[in-house]
Order: sequence, then structure tokens, then C-alpha cells
Amino acid sequence: MIRKLLPCLGKYNIYAILAPITVIGEVLLEMYIPLLMSKIIDIGIKNSDIGYIMKTGGLMVLMAIISLALGALSGRFAAVASTGLAKGIRRKLFHKIQDFSFANIDRFSTASLITRITTDVNHTQIAFMMAIRIMVRAPIMLISATIMAISINSRLSLVFFFAIPLLATALWLIGSRAFPYFRKMLKKMDYMNATIQENLIAIRIVKAFVRKDYENDKFTEAATVLKNAQKKAEKILILNMPIMTFTMNASIIAIIWFGGHFIIGGTMQAGEFFSFITYVTQVLISLMMISMIFVQIVLSRASVSRIVEVFDEQLDITDDNADIGLNVEDGSIVFENVSFSYAKDASNLTLTDIDLNIKSGETVGIIGGTGSAKTTLVQLIPRLYDVFDGRILVGGHDIRDYRLNTLRDAVAMVLQNNVLFSGTIKDNLKWGKEDATDEEIVGVSKAAQAHDFIMSFPDGYETNLGQGGVNVSGGQKQRLCIARALLKKPRIIILDDSTSAVDTATDSKIRMAFRNNLKDTTTIIIAQRIASVCEADKIIVLNDGRVDAVGTHEELLAGNRIYREVYESQQKGVA
Repeated sequence: MIRKLLPCLGKYNIYAILAPITVIGEVLLEMYIPLLMSKIIDIGIKNSDIGYIMKTGGLMVLMAIISLALGALSGRFAAVASTGLAKGIRRKLFHKIQDFSFANIDRFSTASLITRITTDVNHTQIAFMMAIRIMVRAPIMLISATIMAISINSRLSLVFFFAIPLLATALWLIGSRAFPYFRKMLKKMDYMNATIQENLIAIRIVKAFVRKDYENDKFTEAATVLKNAQKKAEKILILNMPIMTFTMNASIIAIIWFGGHFIIGGTMQAGEFFSFITYVTQVLISLMMISMIFVQIVLSRASVSRIVEVFDEQLDITDDNADIGLNVEDGSIVFENVSFSYAKDASNLTLTDIDLNIKSGETVGIIGGTGSAKTTLVQLIPRLYDVFDGRILVGGHDIRDYRLNTLRDAVAMVLQNNVLFSGTIKDNLKWGKEDATDEEIVGVSKAAQAHDFIMSFPDGYETNLGQGGVNVSGGQKQRLCIARALLKKPRIIILDDSTSAVDTATDSKIRMAFRNNLKDTTTIIIAQRIASVCEADKIIVLNDGRVDAVGTHEELLAGNRIYREVYESQQKGVA
């Protein structure tokens, strides 16, 4: 898994190399200082040699300063490398998500993807910083201090050979049991984030329906579930510190006991014992650092596996075999025996045996009850989903022959869920055409019946919409989304119930503008109101994922039961 993350370092790999190098230099200098201290005690002080004491002491100070400088550099290099890695991982994750088809997105919840880009990357960043610094420092310190201690007194060093295997076994047992719980904990965090996200998006609905208490209880439940999952993981992991403390204390007691006997027996000098204690302390400190690293690795391992899941997600829709030079010449659309299944299962089809022929420049209405797969049908045209069986032709070519950008640039969609982004009205409209002139923007806004209300704002087209377009009504949002789509000057424009929030008079004006300004553009209108599609060149009636009938308003009114029932029910509503 780690190999899949390392390319994300990019230009920061030099810092990832320099950090452990400076750490090694820092540790080696630290290891030599206690040895010099023992020589000052056993030679300088014992012989009252002031010159030797000053010379050796000066060398100790110099080595300490160099070690301090190397430590500061290693910290800086590790910080730059880890933040660079986090940046690279987030960029790769975000870019990968942008390439996802709708089917890929459906396999991950929005909250889960957010958690992976934020919390999981943070865990990985911390673990990496510890890996290139502490994980290098701790083993080198452990080995170096152990070697120095053995060189001073090999018999007293036997204590390490009991303590280290004991601690290593305990850490392995703790980690192997804690990892599954941490993975479960992160899934519970996904659920809690989803709860928060849903509440904040729909906060106005919550207030309107006075559901604050319900939402509070819902969040409390999610937070409690997360707490319990975290508690189970931490309950195992907290055993790490008591075991570490016990091992350290037992080792120190044993060394003091046996070391005292060696000094009394004359087999060990006081300076040597002092240095030995220093090296023992460094060994124990290194063991404690290894223990801390181990805890972070257990946590980050779960996070890394979740990040790699996104990296390894196979894209459902690619254009690897597309004709690079192929352009969409017109807006004709042909469905040839098309079937579709979200589950990619022939026994669970959402659309079945769809055969349609739409000429370029036609206006086509789509009518059908809830669940008849109207939206699914039109989402197949720009390859937001891929067909399960059959094929779709746009401009006389199979849509899989086009590059995705080429196909989608030729198709403008105004979806059911109208989305506006933070920024000005002009910024949002320019999503349709980045280099659009003010005249073009005003023109499409007038066509979408948006210009008047835009100019009613003090800042006009420079009005800041806020995240999600919170400053405008549902009908205004729909008209802005229509204007944005018109600015693309597409071959095909799809309106998915995009005028449901506007009054019938405005709806009629929008349709008239379409007829006048989009003569060469194929227009597909999904609507609940028959009044929105009655003037279309043809109307498609969908029922349970199948085409029930195709014809004009008059033909369907005379010959199709479903269409007639919808029309009559709406006429009664008008009456």
C-alpha cells in the first residue's frame, strides 16, 4: 500500500531523503556524548586533569550543538515532506474522484470520500512524518545505545535481551487485535459525517418542520456509535503504555541492582555505570518512541487502506479507445435496443429494450410516472452511466467512440438537483463557457428569464450567491442553471424537470426562447406538467423502464391511456 502513496511525494521526495539522513547524524552524535562523559569522570576527575576535562568537555559541547542543529533540520525536512505528501494524496484523490462515473460515485458515500480526503489523509501525514524521523531515530538509537552499553558491560546488557523481545511480542499482539476495530471506527466516522452533512444541507427544512430535537437525537446516536467503536479500539491500544512502563521500570531496577554489585565488586567503574545508565535511558526512550510509532501505524494503516481503495477503484467509464479527432457534428440521438442496470444485472434492469430515433434540432418531451427511469434515460446520453446492453448513437456515431470531454461538451444538462457554486452569478454562468462575453451572458440570461431578477440585486451579475446558491429562490436557481447550460451552445440540451419551480407563464416564455434561439439544438424536456411538453415535436411516454408510446400531443391524447390519464388529471387540477 505504501508504494502506491510514495509517488504522491513528487518534488518533496528530496526532503523525505534528507530527514532520515540528518536524523542519523543527530543520533550518532548523541550516542558518543555519554562515552565522553564517562571519560571525564573516570580519567579527568579521577586524575584531577583540568586540561583533559576542558578539552573533552569542549568536544561534548560542540557535538551537542551540531546534534541540536541536525535535529532542527530533520524536524523541518520531515514537516515539509509530510505536508507535501498529504497535498499530493489529496490532489490525487480529488482528481480520481473527478474521473469517477456516477456508478463509481454510487459505491462511495459523499461523507466517506470527505473523511478519506481529510481525516484519513491527516492520519497518513502524521504516520509518514513519524516514519521518516522517529521511525529512523528510534531503531538507530536502540541499536547504537545497545552496542555502546554492551561495549561497557556485556553482562549487565543481558537485561535488554529479556526486555526487548517481551515488549515486541506485546506490541504485536496489541496491534493485530486493534487494527480491525480502528477500521470499523473510521466507517462509523463516515456515518457521523454523513449525518452532519445531511443536516447542514437541509438546515432550512429542519427549522421549517421543527425537527431540531429529532436531528439532535440522530446526531447523538451517530456520535455514540462512533464513541463506542473508538472505545473498543482504544481499550486494546491503551495496554501499550502500562506494558511499556512496566518494562522500563523493571529494566532500570534490574540494572541498578546488578550494576551496584559490579561497582562494589570492582568490576565496573562509576563513570562507566553513569554512561551505562545514560545508554539504558536512551534504549528505553527509543522503545517508548517505537511504541508511539506503533500506535500511529495501527491507526494510519486503516486510513491508508481506505485511501488506496479510492486509488484502486476501477473507472466504469473511460475513453481509452475513443477516436481523438471525432467531433459531434449534430444533435441526432438513436437508442438501439438499449438496456441498463445499476446493479449490472440482467435480472434487475432499470431500462429495457429502448429503441428511439431523435432527429437533430427536434424538441422531445419525456413523460412518465415516478420511478419510470426518465432521468436514467437521459443520463446515458452524455455517458454519465454506461449502457448495460445495446448502444446509443449521437451525431451518427456510437457515444463510446467519442472522447468524454468532446461528448459532454456537446451535451448540456440541467439536472433535477440544481447546483450553484460559491462565487458570483457571472462566475456560475461562466461554467457554461469560461471566456463568455458580457453580451453572451446577458443574452442567455434573458432567454432563461433570469435577467430581470438578476438586475434587481444591488450588484447585478456580480452578486455573490454563497455556497449552493442560498441567496436565490428555487425558481431563480433553476433559471440560472438553464442560462448556464445555454451558454455552452450545445448540440443537445437536456432539461430534467428544470422548470418545476417556476410559474406557467415563465415556463412558457422559456420554451418560446428555446424555439427561437435553439433551432439547431436538440432539446429534451423531462416534465411532470404536460403543458411543458405539449408543443414538442414528439413526446416519449415511459412506463416502468420501457417506452410505452411515442407521438405528438394530439396522437398520444387520442391513443395512449397513460398520457391521457395524466392530461385529464392535470386539467381537473386546473379547473
